[in-house]
Amino acid sequence: MGLLSLLIFLPIIALAGILVLPSRFNQSYKYIALLITFIQLGVSGYLYSQYNPNIAGFNQLSGYQFVEQLPWIRLDLGSIGKLEIDYFLGVDGFSLPLLVLSAFVMLMAVGASWNISKSVKGYFALLMLLNTAVMGIFCSLDLFLFYVFYEVMLLPLYFLIGIWGGARREYAAIKFFLYTLFGSVFMLLIIVGLYFSVVNPHTGAHTFNILYMMNPENYVNGSFFDYLANSYEVFGIPARMIGFIVLFVAFAIKIPIVPLHTWLPDAHVEAPTPVSIILAGILLKIGGYGIIRICIGIFPDAAADANWWLALIGIISILYGAFNALAQTDLKRMIAYSSVSHMGFVLLGIASLTAESISGAMFQMLSHGFLSAALFFLVGVLYDRVHDRFIYNFRGLANIMPKYTSYVAIAFFASLGLPGFSAFIGEAFVIIGTFNAESVGTGIPRWMAIFGSLGILLSAAYFLWTLQRMFFGETRLKGGEEWAVSLKDLTIREQLILFPALALALLLGVMPSLVFDPLNSSVISLLNIVSNYF
Repeated sequence: MGLLSLLIFLPIIALAGILVLPSRFNQSYKYIALLITFIQLGVSGYLYSQYNPNIAGFNQLSGYQFVEQLPWIRLDLGSIGKLEIDYFLGVDGFSLPLLVLSAFVMLMAVGASWNISKSVKGYFALLMLLNTAVMGIFCSLDLFLFYVFYEVMLLPLYFLIGIWGGARREYAAIKFFLYTLFGSVFMLLIIVGLYFSVVNPHTGAHTFNILYMMNPENYVNGSFFDYLANSYEVFGIPARMIGFIVLFVAFAIKIPIVPLHTWLPDAHVEAPTPVSIILAGILLKIGGYGIIRICIGIFPDAAADANWWLALIGIISILYGAFNALAQTDLKRMIAYSSVSHMGFVLLGIASLTAESISGAMFQMLSHGFLSAALFFLVGVLYDRVHDRFIYNFRGLANIMPKYTSYVAIAFFASLGLPGFSAFIGEAFVIIGTFNAESVGTGIPRWMAIFGSLGILLSAAYFLWTLQRMFFGETRLKGGEEWAVSLKDLTIREQLILFPALALALLLGVMPSLVFDPLNSSVISLLNIVSNYF
């Protein structure tokens, strides 16, 4: 078993152990989950340290490292040809940093689950199944395998929100499920269309190999998604553009972009704190990763034609999310809308299709991953103590929770893009790349960079206003003396969970090369493919 397989299936070992152990040992479940996620973080860190950043090739097998490829399903379909599905794993500069992020956020989520008391066995079993699915998504280079992991991820999240969530948990879980399933069903149709359009050049069999799908020479002449077949249209739209749009919508739901975002605030508000951490820290990144790896990788011609519209959607998401965050009175909902705004920068960066903007988008995904996880954990700390998140019910928290206030202040300043923290690097590179897009010919006007930068200003407004309302001034709590007693400062366990995330935000803000070095060759390789269509 290779290291990527170990990374993916370690949680299955934990899942088996949790299911086998009798319920009287329910206190051991969290320790099993903690051990496995800690080992995962170690394995992903080792992979990162052994990665060679000089190897390039976004659409070539030689550009991927730690590759594992085994025949999985082989079936003779008669006159249709042969079915070829592989267990095919590998990582490059796009997927490896997200693997490390996923392992890190999963460890945070397990730490945040320490006080779960309802159906402990089921909770940690589902958490481990979700862990496997997430790791599999970032490693898969076979589209069928990718889709299997993508669908497996849906089930545990549905139950984790629907069983362990808040008062409106069933509504939030069903809404999340339906939105994601809507994207997945149509994604499957495109995957099937791609399968019948692409052949393995060595065997002649139809294949789900993502790397073969990136090469125009592997498309069957006259097939539905053939680069040269202009005869296939749906409502006057070329087939390849249809494929790109459908896949984009499926991944855009995950980002999420306006107007496909409405599941996110409800899911965050109703989900338990560990699930909110996973949703913000990992799930949203799957959307951005899918657009880069699959939408642009397989349909670079369509991406070059549609990038102006994608950038516009990114701008709308940035501003819409920021204005909504300003209007919120629920702290958790405010941070949920801030995620919509910050992930808008990711879409803007990807759509601008410059080296700076795509690098910035990836950096923003990583930065937002651990910072949003920290923010949702901080909201959970407050909610665990007094079961309230209403901003105007708190004032002067700095007087009674100084440590908590310090962590919140650092997380807020880091998230709003203060120089020296990781979010500044991500957002600055997206804005620089977007501003530069017009001069390199990708068709993105400079006014988009100006409007995007307004999102940074608005994020400072809602974060600083929240800080002022809740933490400074004379102490005034809705629950009076009872709340004052309950609002104890951060424990050692809580600080152990928070400190690495905020330290990482500072480290990457000071040393962004830790991300840019392994990422750069993959970005250049992708842009070399897309530039042929401008």
